[in-house]
Amino acid sequence: MATRSRDDREARRRIRQMEAKRELRQQQGKRRKRDNVLAAGAGATALVLAVVLQLTVFSSNPTEAEFAAAQAGLSSPSASPAASNSADVPSADTAAGKTFTGELTLNSGVVGVQLDGSAAPQAAAVLKSLSDSGYYNGASCHRLTTAETFGLLQCGAKSADGADDPGYRWGPLENTPADNKYPAGTIAVARTGNDAYGNGHQFFIVYKDTTIPADSAGGYTVVGKVTSGLDVVTKIAAAGLKAGAANNDGAPVAPVTIDSFSLK
Repeated sequence: MATRSRDDREARRRIRQMEAKRELRQQQGKRRKRDNVLAAGAGATALVLAVVLQLTVFSSNPTEAEFAAAQAGLSSPSASPAASNSADVPSADTAAGKTFTGELTLNSGVVGVQLDGSAAPQAAAVLKSLSDSGYYNGASCHRLTTAETFGLLQCGAKSADGADDPGYRWGPLENTPADNKYPAGTIAVARTGNDAYGNGHQFFIVYKDTTIPADSAGGYTVVGKVTSGLDVVTKIAAAGLKAGAANNDGAPVAPVTIDSFSLK
């Protein structure tokens, strides 16, 4: 009887050991499975982040600056600040804080003008430099618009087709209206579309309240205003457009020439 009792106890001990080992293996299996799930989740998260970064960075063939910006979580930088002015464009410092007044003579009609070097120093410096050099003398006002809310006369072209010198370009944009509205009498700078450094020699005079939608670069630099003689421009506009003009936009019916442009 004593021997049988010892055998029974030994058997029960072995059974308990086997159960303990089985439970340990089950726990280890569950732990491995859980660890694998976590690893897979971490891998999936990393993959998603990598895909998002790739889509963010490479969707538009970015520059190195744009790639760095995306990595840093920043918006894509504008290309405009990287642009530079042509070598012969005067420094904005020559006009900063100054006010220039003068006269623009169109077909013998005199228009009084004032340029604001505080609001638009680079634009004021350019127009002052060009007028001092006599660049505008004999140039034409080749474009007129006559729509109900879009009335301007664009001037400064050296050729009848309105082409400008592509080697003379400058920026940035200055003093652009937040509401895209240009009151009658506004003098603003014409430029290439969608280019904040696409300003050249040309400018336009707004002869009636006008709305010009901004493009991807922004609005148009307001450099000054007409102080007298706006009727000279309104009379040119009243004469109408040359035959063949479309959408109230074309050449004035009678050629318009800048006789002189003086500023002091």
